[in-house]
Amino acid sequence: MNQHEISRGIGLSVFASALFAFLSGYTRLLAPLDGLDIFSWRILCTTIAVLVLIAWRRHGDQLRAACAEVFCQPRKLLALVAMAAMLGVQQWLFLWAPVNGRALEVSLGYFLLPLAMVLVGRFYYGERLDLVQRLAVLCALLGVAHELWMTRAFSWPTLLVALGYPPYFVLRRRLRMDSLMIFAIELLLLVPVAAVALALNGSFAATVQTPAMYLLLPGLGVVSMVALACYLRSGKLLPMGLFGILGYVEPVLLVLVAMAVLGESLQPAQLGTYVPIWLSVALTALHSVRLMRRPAS
Repeated sequence: MNQHEISRGIGLSVFASALFAFLSGYTRLLAPLDGLDIFSWRILCTTIAVLVLIAWRRHGDQLRAACAEVFCQPRKLLALVAMAAMLGVQQWLFLWAPVNGRALEVSLGYFLLPLAMVLVGRFYYGERLDLVQRLAVLCALLGVAHELWMTRAFSWPTLLVALGYPPYFVLRRRLRMDSLMIFAIELLLLVPVAAVALALNGSFAATVQTPAMYLLLPGLGVVSMVALACYLRSGKLLPMGLFGILGYVEPVLLVLVAMAVLGESLQPAQLGTYVPIWLSVALTALHSVRLMRRPAS
């Protein structure tokens, strides 16, 4: 990976983290929809937004070729079905948590996720960490160890985030296909699930009769498309270890949104968890700035 790709990947990752944090607070505007409704509408609206983008960029032939390639190769089709299922579960959880008062638990999962990604990068891809990255990981480990000591366990939303994403990104890299095309196919595979969920939940009629939803739902789709596309693209541009460490930006922003917008509170005892992780984020920011300022080789 060259210096230009790394700098671009860092920028895309940070931008995606900011948009994901924004989406966590955006769910408040979609009341009275529940987590399943928001997930379903997000999939449908994001799919439309992605297809419009592909049409605007005149990449329709590329998408058709990618679909033909996938459906002619059972292994790729099976991998994409598995990836779509994993992505769908994560997107549902991300939107379900703020509506059900579990945003801090999900944010802790996003604190653990970078550690999991760093371990994948180190032991699966053989990547090495420099001194600043090692200090960042050590600080994060201290925070995670404090949380485990305090609670004696992690909640299922926390574990689902932390353990659910790494195999998804490993599979994504192994496919060696265009990031946007993979994203589009994943969404198309999730569309029937979203449509059935809306039909069974019985909220479709009430939703379309609310005038504000005609602006809020397309907005949800566009922001989701941009955030996910940037995040997934950065995952292909960056070494897995650096991509994982940059993941600390999002949970810090999610905690701020959970407290400032969603009304959740951070207890004094939890500072032993979050302060070391915030320090890890600061070290990660320092490392990223150094990387972006390094002359291109």
